[in-house]
Amino acid sequence: MTHPLIDRLTTELGWPRLTSDADVTAFVGRPGAHAIFVPGDAARNLETADVAVILPELKMAFQGRFDCAVIDDVAEEALREQTGVLKTPSILFYRDGRFLAGLPKVRDWDDYMSRIAQILALQPA
Repeated sequence: MTHPLIDRLTTELGWPRLTSDADVTAFVGRPGAHAIFVPGDAARNLETADVAVILPELKMAFQGRFDCAVIDDVAEEALREQTGVLKTPSILFYRDGRFLAGLPKVRDWDDYMSRIAQILALQPA
């Protein structure tokens, strides 16, 4: 991940960068709700930078109801296949170690707000 807006999430905002399945398991296994940003190829997909800017704003709008991490390139493909959310960029939501839902691609603000509220209301299967 070489895009400065993605790097900002880990350097300035202090979000963990998940580089392995073990990292993902540890991050999503903590109590509460969690979001993993799956950037994809920022050089080919211009929406990646947009989501890198939008996700911190969403976290603030939901007043800390979920924490965030960024999946590293080396672990991204396995996570996408595991969740079935193949399009990037995407945001994957978990609670207590279980996958809830994913939001692929850029959406408008109202769609993010309503979909994330629905996702956070879900109980893990």
